[in-house]
Amino acid sequence: MPTAIPMQTTLGSPTASAIFFFFAIVSITLFITYWAAKRTKTTKEFYAAGRKISAAQNGLALAGDYMSAASFLGIAGMVALKGYDGMIYATGWLVGWPALMFLIAGPLRNLGKFTFADVVSFRLRQKPVRIASAIGGILTVLFYTIAQMVGSGNLIKLMFGIPYEWAVVIVGGVMLVYVLFGGMLATTWVQIIKACLLLFGVSVMAIIVLAKFDFNPGNLYYAVTQSSETVSGVTARVGRKALEPGGLVTSPIDAISLGLALMFGLLGLPHILQRFFTVRDAKAARISVLYATGCIGYFYCIIPIVGFGACALVGRDVIAHFDKGGNMAAPLLAEVLGGTPFLGFIAAVAFATILAVVAGLTLAGASAYSHDVYVHVIKRGKATEQEAVATAKKATVVFGICAILLGILFKGQNVAFMVGLAFAIACSANFPALLLSILWKRFTTAGAVCAILVGAFLSVGMIIVSPTVWGDVFGHKGPDGKPIGLIALKNPAIVSMTASFVAGWLVSLVTKEQRAEDLFENEKLRTYLGVGAE
Repeated sequence: MPTAIPMQTTLGSPTASAIFFFFAIVSITLFITYWAAKRTKTTKEFYAAGRKISAAQNGLALAGDYMSAASFLGIAGMVALKGYDGMIYATGWLVGWPALMFLIAGPLRNLGKFTFADVVSFRLRQKPVRIASAIGGILTVLFYTIAQMVGSGNLIKLMFGIPYEWAVVIVGGVMLVYVLFGGMLATTWVQIIKACLLLFGVSVMAIIVLAKFDFNPGNLYYAVTQSSETVSGVTARVGRKALEPGGLVTSPIDAISLGLALMFGLLGLPHILQRFFTVRDAKAARISVLYATGCIGYFYCIIPIVGFGACALVGRDVIAHFDKGGNMAAPLLAEVLGGTPFLGFIAAVAFATILAVVAGLTLAGASAYSHDVYVHVIKRGKATEQEAVATAKKATVVFGICAILLGILFKGQNVAFMVGLAFAIACSANFPALLLSILWKRFTTAGAVCAILVGAFLSVGMIIVSPTVWGDVFGHKGPDGKPIGLIALKNPAIVSMTASFVAGWLVSLVTKEQRAEDLFENEKLRTYLGVGAE
């Protein structure tokens, strides 16, 4: 039965195959950007690809947007290093999709235009709601982007042997080209190509791993228990603990909080919600979720096989040596399974994964400022098409620079864990206000603003003083050497999401807004029948 062996790897030095696949993918995606740039002139084309994307295309693009560096590199690494608990992320990220299809997809497409703030502010006062929504959206997107930039920095560093910081700068620069010139159309097609490549690559890896264990998962799990790891200078077998809960999450409250974030965070992610404006109507939006759920469900079923395969065939010590967050488990496994050429292909696919997702995130962050703040608040809805697109491109540059700086700051973190924190912000800042604005007649402008700001700032504040940032990033350690925080909770969703709902409910009860109630019937007609939808 195969076991982990000390390996000689080409990670950290450039190889012909890595360079070939890297430039092949970059060349293809840049050609798509050039093609899309000729077709991107108006705000509808820049933000929503002219609403000409089909349901099947949008489903693949949604899957491409969602199967990020956290899904591929992060979950594989977490399963490899932490065992069974790493699959919490695969399960949690999948189960939110049915809720998205039945609760949000149709109303979002019918009520909105370019951003989720269009929906929240539909019958409320525009200025305060859009400012608050932009804050919640941009905070979510920034935290999500951190994970992608960390993953990309490690990947390019190990592919070409260049410093991590320069690797992050390179990724940020290429991503800016996609968004600045191609807008949503280029981003959509890059995501479609990336989704197909990623599904193919992970499928091949899972099949080869299972083939090495006679297509018997039991043999794979047994090999995992027999593999070794070094803890505090002592080498021992991993044992059955790798297949049992408790390797990552030991507190029941932490487990519930993480589950809430992973499930409901999806319903508040600006770059995912923005994709529903690229199709022609609500029916196409719901169908696109069906396609996306199938692709994503299949991916999350097989990615744990890659993680356990890396643990058994590469070994935890080797994985942790290259990246303490485990993010290089999948590329290392690819080299064991198929040599340097397969490593080059998988690394290039991972790079395409990161580029596509960061492009979508950047577009969402830029549109939150340009469409919600500049057009509707500063210009009071009277900006020209040229002004709106120019502002979006300026915001893209600013957002790209912020992404690069944050990627450098959070060096060494597991990307799946970092995205879990972004989901906590999304389910706290954006989801409660979005849901209440669609379903509750008494919801008011003050309630929406309070729900968004309480959720956003409470979740971010709790993340900063948690062991994740206070301990890992700022270097505060306990007597045992483990990271500590001012609070013990690692993911704040259980507190911050609840506080957001309560704030929106209580403030709405004490600030009656007759105009908002009167417009609720008009909103229902557009929500459920699509009357007046753009």
